[in-house]
Amino acid sequence: MGLITQILTSPLAPVRGTWWVLDQVVLTAERQYYDPAPVMQELRELEQDLLDGRIDEAEFDRREDELLDRLEWLEARQRELDARSGQG
Repeated sequence: MGLITQILTSPLAPVRGTWWVLDQVVLTAERQYYDPAPVMQELRELEQDLLDGRIDEAEFDRREDELLDRLEWLEARQRELDARSGQG
């Protein structure tokens, strides 16, 4: 039955291949969009701003909380993408 199914569905192979490629492109784009690296860089810059006296402790705490919340959200989204692509 496997050979017959394969013969009958072979005209659909280009469509399935195209769909797979598109799915991979979307996954890659989502990974780049949800990459936590830029947020981590902002955290480093924020800390440097505090150390250099460009911002006060209250401003640091407020912005740090925002960035940590965003980082947590991004990491959760990355885990979802990994699970969807079979990597997690």
